[in-house]
Amino acid sequence: MKQRGVVKAATGLAVGALLTAPLMGIFALGSLARIPSVPFTVFEWLIRVLPGRLVIFGLDVTVRVLEGLGFNIKNTAKTAEQVLALSSLFLAGLAIGLLFFSLVKTHDPRRIRRYGLGVGAVVGIFSAAITLIQGPPATGAGKVGSVVWVLGLFLLWGWGIARLYRVTFLPAHRAFAPSGGEAASNSAATPPLPVAPVPEVAPAPLAEARVISRRRFLIQMGGLVATIVVVGADVGSVLRAQAAPEPQEIVKAPIPFPNRYSPVQPVPGTRPEYTAVADHYRTDIDLTLPIVDPAAWRLAISGLVATPLSLTLEEIKAGYASLDQFVTLSCISNTVGGPFIGTTLWTGVSLRDILAQAGPTATARYAHIVSEDGFDEEIDLGLINSDPRIMLTHAWNGEPLNVPHGFPVRVYIPDLYGMKQPKWITEITLVADPIPGYWVVRGWDQKAEMKATSVIDAVATDALIMRSGRIYVPVGGIAHAGAKGISKVEVQVDDGPWESAELRAPLSGLTWVIWRYEWPFAAGPHRFSVRTYDGQGRLQETEARLPPHAAATGIHEKRVNIRL
Repeated sequence: MKQRGVVKAATGLAVGALLTAPLMGIFALGSLARIPSVPFTVFEWLIRVLPGRLVIFGLDVTVRVLEGLGFNIKNTAKTAEQVLALSSLFLAGLAIGLLFFSLVKTHDPRRIRRYGLGVGAVVGIFSAAITLIQGPPATGAGKVGSVVWVLGLFLLWGWGIARLYRVTFLPAHRAFAPSGGEAASNSAATPPLPVAPVPEVAPAPLAEARVISRRRFLIQMGGLVATIVVVGADVGSVLRAQAAPEPQEIVKAPIPFPNRYSPVQPVPGTRPEYTAVADHYRTDIDLTLPIVDPAAWRLAISGLVATPLSLTLEEIKAGYASLDQFVTLSCISNTVGGPFIGTTLWTGVSLRDILAQAGPTATARYAHIVSEDGFDEEIDLGLINSDPRIMLTHAWNGEPLNVPHGFPVRVYIPDLYGMKQPKWITEITLVADPIPGYWVVRGWDQKAEMKATSVIDAVATDALIMRSGRIYVPVGGIAHAGAKGISKVEVQVDDGPWESAELRAPLSGLTWVIWRYEWPFAAGPHRFSVRTYDGQGRLQETEARLPPHAAATGIHEKRVNIRL
């Protein structure tokens, strides 16, 4: 009996996998026709309702696993979310298959079918409801179509689970006919019709039954393996699409680089000083990008203002003085030396100028910003009035913002991490009381002020320098402290003294600094470390910490075995 339970549970896993894999593929095909993808919409909903600590823990673990497997992923966070969403649906399908096969005890085919349809209906109704809540806005017909699509597929999926249960564990003469109990009940109501006698079939010997059970079990397990391969290929294609190494393009800004005459040149292998838009990191709260209609979009400015505004993108561009700023933006969840940082030219208008036209009242204290995807954040009105660099940005690198990076406008606030800077902005409301932003509500650092950090990008053993009869190894990287600037960078080799590096003039006071250090050659394994001081002379935090809801700190190191 126990062995049969194990076989049923294992077969349930196999059936769950066999049916959930094609379901995932069908949902992917539906997304091509702009039908919301159930794995993504349900995952996005869970991110909003689950405790922030749990969500971040799951994403962090997934990112670490992907990085440990050697994936060179520019958009690691987004890939991690996609993998988690797909994996969650697949694992849920396996779990439901296991529970169905383990818990169903009846031999009544009709009841089994009802159970299967019931499971499909419950999952389908839940998924359809989440799709309506979380999916992009749709017309009445679009909503009905989405509900029918999602519910119909899950009903078919539930029917398939019941069908495979009947075929696998019900004797052939019961899988497609009423049970004896039903036949007896019907015969009590009406006289039986004369039927030809059915010859008795001798029960299969126990050995034969075991062979059949093993055969079915092996078939199901073979299907499970094949399905996992298919799902792995699907997930792998997502990873490859995000992780495929691409040569980093050397991009020129539409205006001259202000540091083009700096005598300090980057060490070969140092990341590009100016980031191509395609290589710039991005993190979003959803797996699907918001849909913004350029013709219908308006920026609404309301609340505690004398004159509410509704501005088109063209009115924003033409009605206010244009502002160009070279900016380095970093993600608060970036590890020390991590990839979530980039530098480009931001073009827009000062937020102070726009709000001045609206006329804030005396009681207005905060600007509450809302995005198309539901993200929100606040900015102290006093800070806006004192810092003209806070801007509504409509272009990067001289080109209109693309959709992934925030079209039509996003905000820039100097010295804060990206979690405080909404994209796809639709509304700004001036209010008297603070309204905690999206990530602050979920437990993240309320201030999110950028911390000083420094990174070793390259120990250029293939670009050795001979000077005055001595060989030097160029070492280089970046240092960044937000709007506070960088005053000094120091490099340590092994346990030696901290030595000052040369600093290249930055693109602006809002960008990272490229540093360079030339170390006297010595063969063998060595440990290179770097630390920096911000523009006010304060040393970066050197203790290695990776807080769950704040920026990471610590000394960045590289270990290199140097040979001639």
